[in-house]
Amino acid sequence: MKILGIDEAGRGPVIGPLVIAGALIDKDNVKKLKQIGVKDSKLIPKEKREDLFHEIKKLVKYKVIEISPEEIDQRYNVNTNLNQLEALKFAEIINELKPDIAIIDTPTKNTKAFKNYLKKFLTHNCRLLCENYADLNHVEVGAASIIAKVIRDKRIEEIKKEVGEEIGAGYPSDEITLKFVEKALKDKSLRKYIRKSWYTYQKIKAEKEQTKLSGW
Repeated sequence: MKILGIDEAGRGPVIGPLVIAGALIDKDNVKKLKQIGVKDSKLIPKEKREDLFHEIKKLVKYKVIEISPEEIDQRYNVNTNLNQLEALKFAEIINELKPDIAIIDTPTKNTKAFKNYLKKFLTHNCRLLCENYADLNHVEVGAASIIAKVIRDKRIEEIKKEVGEEIGAGYPSDEITLKFVEKALKDKSLRKYIRKSWYTYQKIKAEKEQTKLSGW
């Protein structure tokens, strides 16, 4: 029996991609994931996550989908919210990897509604488990969460090198992030890294525009 765990990393930050990963493993090998210490990526230090990432790849077949800030912003053009966008990508992973069971760390509290929506895009028939905190309760999902987190962290490091400066954690509470977003308002070349539909960007943009108006 093939079990697929699906999770994401980078849902909330205003900077960088949202990374979704699916990890497919034979039921008989699930215990090996437990033996090497796989669990929710948020509970594992960065260095350990990277070590586990390489070990996990030896045990699973995996697929990663990266959703760029531009694609996240464009979802509004087709009247799609972030949960619906994730469901489309989850279905893509399930359809390609063809598990017997798919366990999904669901992005909304209404897991039943999410499951029903996800089913609309499935061409592969399998048992679906849509749960909150699945990365804590299922090691298969924990493996997916580690893959997604390591790749997301790698992309953030690449952005830092490309722009030649620190960009912070991506959250509105991070002063470094806020300064980078302000800089992106002035420098169009930096905007490709920013989710311009995010409240953080919109708020800073509105404040800057108000400052300009008050200067007249």
